[in-house]
Amino acid sequence: MTTTKNPKTKAATRKKGGAPLRIIPLGGLDGIGKNMTAYELGDDMILVDAGLMFPDDNQPGIDLVLPDYTYVLENEHKLRGIVITHGHEDHIGALPYLLKDLNNKVPIFSSKLTLGMIEGKIAEFRIRGQKFHEVTGGSHVNLGRFRVDFVSITHSIPGAFSLRIKTPQGTVFHTGDYKFDQTPIDGVRPDYAAISRFGAEGIDLLLSDSTNATRPGFTPSEASVGPSLFETIKNAQGRVFVATFSSQIHRLQQICDAARACGRKIVVTGRSMLTNTRVARELGYLKIDEEDLIDAFEINGIPEEKIVVMCTGSQGEPLSALSRMANGEHKTLSIHEGDTVILSATPVPGNEKAVAQVINSLAKLGCDVVDKSRALVHVSGHGSQEELKLMLAMTQPKFFMPVHGEAVHLRAHARLGAQMGIPRERIFIMDNGEPLEMRGGQVRPGTPIGSGVVYVDGLRIGDADPIVLRDRQRLANDGMVTAVAVVSLKRKRIDAVDFSARGVPFTIDDEFVADATDAIKKTIDKGKFNFTASGTDALRKAVRDSFSNFIWNRTKTRPMIIPVLMEV
Repeated sequence: MTTTKNPKTKAATRKKGGAPLRIIPLGGLDGIGKNMTAYELGDDMILVDAGLMFPDDNQPGIDLVLPDYTYVLENEHKLRGIVITHGHEDHIGALPYLLKDLNNKVPIFSSKLTLGMIEGKIAEFRIRGQKFHEVTGGSHVNLGRFRVDFVSITHSIPGAFSLRIKTPQGTVFHTGDYKFDQTPIDGVRPDYAAISRFGAEGIDLLLSDSTNATRPGFTPSEASVGPSLFETIKNAQGRVFVATFSSQIHRLQQICDAARACGRKIVVTGRSMLTNTRVARELGYLKIDEEDLIDAFEINGIPEEKIVVMCTGSQGEPLSALSRMANGEHKTLSIHEGDTVILSATPVPGNEKAVAQVINSLAKLGCDVVDKSRALVHVSGHGSQEELKLMLAMTQPKFFMPVHGEAVHLRAHARLGAQMGIPRERIFIMDNGEPLEMRGGQVRPGTPIGSGVVYVDGLRIGDADPIVLRDRQRLANDGMVTAVAVVSLKRKRIDAVDFSARGVPFTIDDEFVADATDAIKKTIDKGKFNFTASGTDALRKAVRDSFSNFIWNRTKTRPMIIPVLMEV
């Protein structure tokens, strides 16, 4: 048992007076990613998870999307600890950014594997002196007035936990990401006894994973993927490339087992894949003999039918190893006709187009692409409807809040809760920044706080101006045209206009220049403008508007217009 040095620590007995327990979702309720939930009780606060989300097509130039954790920074003096349920990017990816912004070294609690992955991430940010506390299933920690019990659960990564969070105002069960896998690769099954015992003792509020709430039945066991991987690799004539999430350690183990059974050596490529396989091997979660591994630089001379490559890129990321190989841009490896590529993952919502582009690029190379539509090379790590019902049945919550999903998933999960007998008025579908308050075991919506997202754009971290994102979308869709107008202040007129364009679907020829210049001059002649240095803003706007209207009438496109005035 670990206890923080806090004079307010005391037995978690329920009481109706005093400050309420506030459950504050800062991320994870508007999509699959950037999961972060703050639990606040008076002068004590804990944070569960700190994940990120990858940008979509509407966020050009953005590298990562983080939850807005301003509220945590404003209340840092209350923060007793950070609890991480498991090591996926959508639960740990924002940690380095958060830790750099915190003034104090807040202790982090999680499993050995998750902490190993976090250490590797924060080392890249040169964060030193961080406090880590390893926990296992059955452990508990006291953090101020919070008692957190860790419950072993199965997911697509080892060392995953559900949490029972007990406070003087009531008890919350936070499932994290989970499914009920009866034959897990590492043999660590869900702790049904602990979940049922906590349910019998009393769960006031359940926060449960909603990712597969629209999918009926049960999610297949991770072990069911192994035989399909083996058959696919065994029947492949040339090299085999397997793209999957680098943190999916159970999947990586099955890929390695299948490769060795087929007499093939294993090559690992992709930055995160190299890092996570190294950490998992060092901590004993991934068992690969050194003799079965070869470096990508040593691949020449080894028969193609003796090689399996584990790589990143299952989501079509443009800079991933698979995308670079598909485009012939990888520095050591290439894919050619006769190779087999296994996509051992499901596209995250929003990534479907990028994945399809990679598949088409691979098809043009003549390789055989195998995904879950052809063979059982992937199963989800999230429970389907029957598993979600089983969690509801075991925990017997008085109140219910679906989390981790898009709007359609949260609402589908809410319907399951109603089917399981929870009154609809006790089911809360919330948004990020909309807290629940618990007092004496009773739950009601609280006062919203400021929330949103933080964009990582190169070296810059902060709120991206919506105008900037809109301009980037316009540049990507319609291109850009520059109009350089020579303005005579003495004659109070525009003498000439020079045009240049990039990424537009029309040609700027002599006729275009003449007609566009004439349109701009007519607009200026009709208006009453102040031809002085102080009046150039109005002139610039008039040039942009008239030129934009001219292009629309002529081409039915709206490129970005950049007007430049040169005064003579």
